Amino acid sequence: MQNDESYMRMREFSRVDAHVPFAVRLVPPEERPNIKSKISGETILAEFQTLTDVEDKLLSDWLKMLNAKLDSIISMLTFQREGFGSLPFVQVNISGGGLGFNSKEKYNQGDVLEIKMLLPMMPPVALYIYGEVVKIEQQINSYAIAVKFIAMDEDIRDEIVKFVFRRQREMLREKRR
Repeated sequence: MQNDESYMRMREFSRVDAHVPFAVRLVPPEERPNIKSKISGETILAEFQTLTDVEDKLLSDWLKMLNAKLDSIISMLTFQREGFGSLPFVQVNISGGGLGFNSKEKYNQGDVLEIKMLLPMMPPVALYIYGEVVKIEQQINSYAIAVKFIAMDEDIRDEIVKFVFRRQREMLREKRR
């Protein structure tokens, strides 16, 4: 069983249910020392330098707009190349500390999972994140799996937290109607 401190850490973040493109894979023990969560496409876009401002304000604004469009196209191409466009939609319960999902596959406590997920934001955020299985519950035809995020830096956690807050705002708006 997990210790109380790690459980409280997972619970310090707000949680929401969401329907997102999602896939999971068991990480074999030999790969575990080298795992690190990442945002897909970050390495491609990091290779390009940011533009310096041009003195002509109108030209500068146009160049920034074109640059933003090119970044979007590169991201979309990267999503397609890495298979994010064909991921099935899965209901998850997500927070900055971990997530829960149902699986036909049975995992064991302590297993490390690679989660490939697309957060529907503007622009979309494609993630490879890692989680350690902390809880498994037998359902009728599946297993309820809970994982705590590991090998994740704060930038990635911030993207997840932003998504959670945005999703909470959407849910509040829907309740008011």
